[in-house]
Amino acid sequence: MSGIWHIPGCPEPPEWRVDLSALCERYPWLEPLAECPQDPIFHAEGDVLTHLGMVLTELAALPEFRELSEQDRHIVFAGTLLHDISKPECTKVEEDGRVRSPGHAVKGVYKARRILTDDETFAPLGTPFEIREQVLALVRWHGLPANYLEKPDPQRAVILTSLTTRMDLLTILAEADHRGRVVKKEDDTRTRVALFPDFCTECECWDGPRAFANDHSRVHYFRTPGEHPTLHLYDDTKCEVTVLSGLPGSGKDTWVAEHAGDREVISLDDIRRELDVDPGDNQSEVVAAAYDRAKGLLRRGESFVWNATNVSRVLRGKVIDLSIAYKARVKVVYLEPPIPLVRQRNTGRVKRVPERVWERLFDKLDVPTPTEAHEVERLVPGDVE
Repeated sequence: MSGIWHIPGCPEPPEWRVDLSALCERYPWLEPLAECPQDPIFHAEGDVLTHLGMVLTELAALPEFRELSEQDRHIVFAGTLLHDISKPECTKVEEDGRVRSPGHAVKGVYKARRILTDDETFAPLGTPFEIREQVLALVRWHGLPANYLEKPDPQRAVILTSLTTRMDLLTILAEADHRGRVVKKEDDTRTRVALFPDFCTECECWDGPRAFANDHSRVHYFRTPGEHPTLHLYDDTKCEVTVLSGLPGSGKDTWVAEHAGDREVISLDDIRRELDVDPGDNQSEVVAAAYDRAKGLLRRGESFVWNATNVSRVLRGKVIDLSIAYKARVKVVYLEPPIPLVRQRNTGRVKRVPERVWERLFDKLDVPTPTEAHEVERLVPGDVE
């Protein structure tokens, strides 16, 4: 399998065999799934691990799965293996006996990223960035083909998903997920999953990400409920704000030194030093000073660089919202050298981030997507040293 990212246990021809016991022995992080109950009406098969075994068996039997390339099979298998990984911490048993797991797909992304990054048994060749993010997208959106019609705006939901996810692979996972359960009350899940490809085709996002007239139209669409994806807006931006994003030690300061040029740089680390505020203290004064400087530059229509970790979508969103309000074009530059190198760099810094804080940031990481800004540049292994 030289050159192919693979995980042990993925069913292969000609047997297409799934050995759940062997998977559990190899991957101990599957064990908590056996203690996690599921809804007795729509998952009468029992605990999550039992469900997972059924889903993997159904996956291996699907002709669509068997017809995939070797690499794509391993991606779908990984996404399927991890799709319910966070159900144990999200599951609640209601007073009426119903069982629900709200948020397990979102939390599953963070847990799965750590497994894909740090578990050498799971990914003996390492997990390349692009493949990791494909797997995580399957974990995040695995429920969409079954519930897209329940979304407030189904079209927007599938278009958004298409910007990060292979819809054909997502449909294969969803089909196996639906088949690998026992229901006491029939619903229309099978019909929804079957119609999902047609709906995506109608939304022009089955074969790849939905195309927009231009970057400005795409940004406006995802920021404006009820807008139509065919809109074509004139780009009236007046300047460009570059928002850096990356874990401590990822090379943001180096990027600034090499690429910022004569643009002003708003650095939260620099402002802390100016105001003599420790990173562990209240940061309100630092943040207020940074935003005051940004507003001044935006009023004058001057481009600048915002240099901070910005690892979460929420944190990035605040400066992005401000910039777009002032008619700025926003470019997000995400830096991620190999994670072991980033950890090593942080440890060797004069003012290093404590290990527990660094790991907490890693567990909150949201890799930027094209829904957030006019342009997203990812400097990942192969692009950064």
